[in-house]
Amino acid sequence: MTAPRVALVHERFTEYGGSEAVVAEFLRTWPGAAVFAPIVSTAGYGALAAQCGVGQLDSIQDSWLSRAHAVLGARAHAPLLPFVPRALRRLPLAGRFDAVVVSHHAFATQAVFATDAPVVAYVHSPARWAWDDAFRAQEAGGRAGQLALAGLGRVARRAELRAAPRLTRVIANSHAVAERVREWWGLSAAVVNPPVRIDRFTPDAGLPRENFFLFAGRLVPYKRADLAIKAAQRAGRRLVVLGEGRHRPYLESIAGPETTFLGAASDAVLLDCYRRCRALLMPGVEDFGIVPVEAMACGTPVLAVGAGGALDTVLPGATGEYLAAGEDELVVTGLARRMREFDSAAYDSVAIRAHATTFSPAAFRARLADAVARTLDRERDPRG
Repeated sequence: MTAPRVALVHERFTEYGGSEAVVAEFLRTWPGAAVFAPIVSTAGYGALAAQCGVGQLDSIQDSWLSRAHAVLGARAHAPLLPFVPRALRRLPLAGRFDAVVVSHHAFATQAVFATDAPVVAYVHSPARWAWDDAFRAQEAGGRAGQLALAGLGRVARRAELRAAPRLTRVIANSHAVAERVREWWGLSAAVVNPPVRIDRFTPDAGLPRENFFLFAGRLVPYKRADLAIKAAQRAGRRLVVLGEGRHRPYLESIAGPETTFLGAASDAVLLDCYRRCRALLMPGVEDFGIVPVEAMACGTPVLAVGAGGALDTVLPGATGEYLAAGEDELVVTGLARRMREFDSAAYDSVAIRAHATTFSPAAFRARLADAVARTLDRERDPRG
């Protein structure tokens, strides 16, 4: 049987993060796929090419927005977002492909209007800043930012709702995201958890656990590093914070002497911290959350709010524990208590590592390829 002609659509390649890692696995799943994105920067292209090989990306197709992005500056994609839906609707997809697979954060499903082929949407999340007022207020900053994001949110909501009925299939990256798709779009979604490079993160049985807890991630409001810092103060326990972001000055202003900021870390430093910490702290609600799976791949337990992606990744009593989700004070109180009472020796690092392997890239590729193949089979024979 001839391999399907597949197009891959992503909203922008301006950096390399979790969603770009998913696209890299798309390319490993369909090596001959064409790649489309309205905004592509030199740095974003280079980071993806380093993961996939330049040959995979020779035919990447962008739009005039890439040139505008280059003029505005390396990280200045926000002013261009209102133009992204139209650029996606004008992609040259019609009549060329058997299937289109989109990587969706806010606008990528607009590609459904550019093709007559089946469209499978892999949804990292519907645009939370468009649908969730509390999330938008947390992320936007001041009054001007909230007004701007509210306006863009109206555009994103209309775009998502317009595209949703035309999608052939929706795949969510976690059960929490599938629930958002059901609530906000009125659609059901299969769940295929994203890939985690567990081969890069392994235990070291000869390295003893040290007396500190770890927070790792971008220092932005929704990650809730502030709750980890407050819990460490209340518990009188050491906390190491890995990561950079616009929230760092505020976090440093509220931190006590028990908290150490190490800034952006290499994989080697991150691996060392995963291996030596008593537990990873995950006080924010993630769509999925790759960091806790990396930690578990090192045999490290995770203390996570029992909501969002943690419900897919953390097994309470086996690979970590859930904290009650709710108001900030409830989370801080629960986390501080867990930190005071925590005993790493109560967890089997081998079993934790074994659980993490279920999120391997190979497992992701197999599940994704099967989901798309089944979709195409149904399109060919609706009776099946």
